[in-house]
Amino acid sequence: MSETVSFGYEQVLPEEKTARVGQVFASVARRYDLMNDLMSGGLHRGWKDEFVRMVKPRAGEQILDMAGGTGDIAFRMAARGADMTVADINPAMLEVGMDRAAKRGLTGLVWQEQNAETLTAPNASYDAYTIAFGIRNVTDIPAALREAHRVLRYGGRFFCLEFSTTEWPGFGKVYDEYSEKLVPQIGRYVAKDEASYRYLIESIRRFPPMPAFAAMIEAAGFAQVRARPILGGLVAIHSGWKV
Repeated sequence: MSETVSFGYEQVLPEEKTARVGQVFASVARRYDLMNDLMSGGLHRGWKDEFVRMVKPRAGEQILDMAGGTGDIAFRMAARGADMTVADINPAMLEVGMDRAAKRGLTGLVWQEQNAETLTAPNASYDAYTIAFGIRNVTDIPAALREAHRVLRYGGRFFCLEFSTTEWPGFGKVYDEYSEKLVPQIGRYVAKDEASYRYLIESIRRFPPMPAFAAMIEAAGFAQVRARPILGGLVAIHSGWKV
């Protein structure tokens, strides 16, 4: 890992990034899902539905949803019978998820405060590992991918939903203009936090394009690595298998 890492467009020490990302999500936790609706025009719901369809959770499977604090992915997979562990480094996000679960009468989920780079689970604990819109906020992404590989059983599957770089001519420029100028203002008025949403947009810009991220997944030990672009690659679903 390099001496410094990116925090948006800044270069900071790794421990500083971890702390500052924690502050971002502690600040936005209570408005996180509302902001997702506003920023994506509700499209994130369909992306998450498609993500879960690709994971194909089955009854009795043990699945770890990393960076899943508010429960959006876990609720969908639990409805298909999977035994879900929801992990997040941020206790404020987990608190939101547990409150949402209680209101829905969902009692079977396990909630854990975990760092994706240093999971406490034993080797070969899970049938699937999922992470949605969280990997780009991890300080040491290769370490997190290696941990995902370690905690999966042989034959286990890895799925990651994340923003990427759209390859549709013209659309990327329009989206860049929207996200750079409007999203922070939405954050300012709705979440009362312009700076956090400016960072989140910057973190999307700094995230590796699909081929580079796929290579990182392969380097962590996964096989049959694939990327499925959505909206030309604005969002991508990455997958791989532990074999």
